[in-house]
Amino acid sequence: MSALTDRLDEIKGEGRAALIGYLPVGYPDVDTSIRAMVAMVESGVDIVEVGPPYSDPVLDGSVIQLAVAQALERGVRLRDVFRAVTAIADAGAQPVVMSYFNPMLQYGLERFAADLVAAGGTGVITPDLTPDVGEEWIAAARAHDLDTVFLVAPSTTRERMHMTVAASRGFVYATPLMGVTGERASVGDAAERVVSQAREAGAERVCVGVGVSTGEQAAQIAGFADGVIVGTALVRCLAEAADPDDGIAALRVKVAELADGVRSAR
Repeated sequence: MSALTDRLDEIKGEGRAALIGYLPVGYPDVDTSIRAMVAMVESGVDIVEVGPPYSDPVLDGSVIQLAVAQALERGVRLRDVFRAVTAIADAGAQPVVMSYFNPMLQYGLERFAADLVAAGGTGVITPDLTPDVGEEWIAAARAHDLDTVFLVAPSTTRERMHMTVAASRGFVYATPLMGVTGERASVGDAAERVVSQAREAGAERVCVGVGVSTGEQAAQIAGFADGVIVGTALVRCLAEAADPDDGIAALRVKVAELADGVRSAR
């Protein structure tokens, strides 16, 4: 058990799924991104995915790619990620980092794990790392009591599903669509199938990231998953705003809509 699993179980005990929101650090600037993450918590997000900007975000759609490119141009660093993590923890939510593996490796896996724990972080989602090649990271995370969250998809074989579930701690991240991230017009039924397959492989907690952008979609996912993950729709609030304050105001409205959807599902 961990702080993250305890929180997910507490939310399940309330008869609902968790709302998990992603934002990249440093967009549109570091201070605004941290204010935005705290605003998400205040508006109904239970768990915040903190995104360290990376120069080659191959799994992200255009909205997030543009945001992280601007953050990098403005000089964001990993130390800013730890600032964001502390602010989220202080606001009362569970902070997890969602990072490509190379920035962690360049920083040093042991150092990254230790600094994240010191900042108040509870786990790391590694979208481009699989458990069979992630032994060094898993060992570092376990040594510092950090949760390791790995991804499963429709293409995941039965053997790899069992391996991934066994290596995941905190929750299993189910992505029922192949391709890059981004908002979708509809959820479809693949999400529920992937969640079912993960549970059959032994996963106790499965959260879904599928391009959710509306309260209705959030309610649909919340009907069968332990958590609903939203990223692009939240980043878009900041991207389309005339100024940072307007962006945070729009973000609060969108999070409230998603939170209402999650809470209406059960």
